[in-house]
Amino acid sequence: MGFGQGVSGLNAAASNLDVIGNNIANANTVGYKQSAAQFADVYAGTKIGLGVRVNSVVQSFNQGNIEASGRSLDVAITNGNGFFRMTSPEGAVYYSRNGQFQRQEDGRITNMQGLQVTGYPAGVAGGAGVQPQPLVISNAQMEPRATSSITAKFQLDSRATVPTQAFASAPGVPPTSNMFNYSTAINVYDSLGNKQQLMAYFAKSGAAPTVPGGTDWQMYVTDVNGNAVGGAPVTLSFDNAGALQAPGAGAVTLTQPAANGAQAMAMRLDLTGTTQFGADNDVKQLSQNGYTSGSLLGFSVNGDGTIVGSYSNEQTKPLGQIVMAAFGNVEGLKPEGDNVWSATGASGQPLVGVAGGSMGTLRSNAVEASNVDLSGQLVNLIVAQRNYQANAQTIKAQDTVMQTLVNL
Repeated sequence: MGFGQGVSGLNAAASNLDVIGNNIANANTVGYKQSAAQFADVYAGTKIGLGVRVNSVVQSFNQGNIEASGRSLDVAITNGNGFFRMTSPEGAVYYSRNGQFQRQEDGRITNMQGLQVTGYPAGVAGGAGVQPQPLVISNAQMEPRATSSITAKFQLDSRATVPTQAFASAPGVPPTSNMFNYSTAINVYDSLGNKQQLMAYFAKSGAAPTVPGGTDWQMYVTDVNGNAVGGAPVTLSFDNAGALQAPGAGAVTLTQPAANGAQAMAMRLDLTGTTQFGADNDVKQLSQNGYTSGSLLGFSVNGDGTIVGSYSNEQTKPLGQIVMAAFGNVEGLKPEGDNVWSATGASGQPLVGVAGGSMGTLRSNAVEASNVDLSGQLVNLIVAQRNYQANAQTIKAQDTVMQTLVNL
C-alpha cells in the first residue's frame, strides 16, 4: 500500500465535500439544480489500483417546488424541461430556470444580472426563420378604437300604450315624455377615442303590425344634441309570442358624420334577443366594441408566455411572448454562474419554441425553488466526512509501516 491511494482518496473526498457544500449553500437559490460528484477508480496495468479520481460532476435537473412570490414578473416553469433564453448586451446566449425578471427604464425585460429575456414581439409569430429578440414592454399609449358594432337586448313592455304625440327631436328641443314609452343611453367612441352618448327612444306603434297578430315599435336614436342619427328610426317587429322577428342580426347600421377631427362612424346594431313581454321596460344587454386610449398600468404573463398589458381604459393587449429552449442532453449544459447555463457540444443545439408540451407552461407570480434536498445533502455530508477520515487513516497506517522499516 502506498501513499498515492490515500492521497487520491483525500482529494476525491474533499471534492465531494465541496460539491455537497455548494448544494447546501444554494438551498435557497431560485432555479438552482443540485450537483453530485461521480468517481472512477484508477489502474495502470496492474491489478492493484492506484486510487480514485473525480470522474465528473453532474447536475440533477428535476423540477424544484413552485413557490408563490407576488411579483407579476416572477415566472416559474412548471411541468416541463424548458429554459428561459437570455442574451447578454454583447450577444452571448444563456439559458436559465430562474424566472425572477425585472423591467428596465427603457422597457427591456432582464434578469437581476442584466441578461435580456428574449421572445417574439406582439403580432409576430415564431417559426419560418423568425429569430427571438430581446423583449421590450413599451409605455406607449394604447390606441383608441372606434365603435363599429353595438349589441343590445331590450325588454319592452307589451302593456304600454301608443304615445299621444309623434316623436320629434332637434337641437335645443328634446323629445318630451309623451312622445316615447322608454329611453336609454348608449355610449360609443369615435376614431380619436372621444366618448359620445347616443339616446335610444322606444315608442309603441299604432300602425298595422308588420307581423300579423304582432306588434311594432319604433326605435329612434339621437346624438347628445338631439340630432337624429343616420339609420334611425328602426322598426322592431314582434310576433304574438313577444319574440323579435325583424330586424335581423346586422341588418341595421347607425351612422354619424365626421366631426372634431374624428372619422365618420358606422355602427352595426344587433338587437337579437330583444323581447316584448308583459314586464317593465329594461335593458338586458348593452355592449359595444369601442374604447378610448389608455396608459399602461401593469402586465402579467400567461401560461403560453404571452405578456399581457393592462391599460387604464380597462382593456388588455398582448405585448410580446417569451420563448423557451430545450436540449437533447441537459446534463451537457455548462454552468456559468448567476443561475445560467450555456450550450455545449454535449448538450446539443437548443430547440427554441414557446411554452407548452414538454417545455412546460409558465406561471406568473411564482418562482421555481432550488431542487436541493437539504436533509439528503446533510446525510451525504456525514458520509463524505467519514470517507475523508478513512482515507486519512490509510495514510497514517502507511506512515506507521514506513517507520517500522526505518527502525529495522
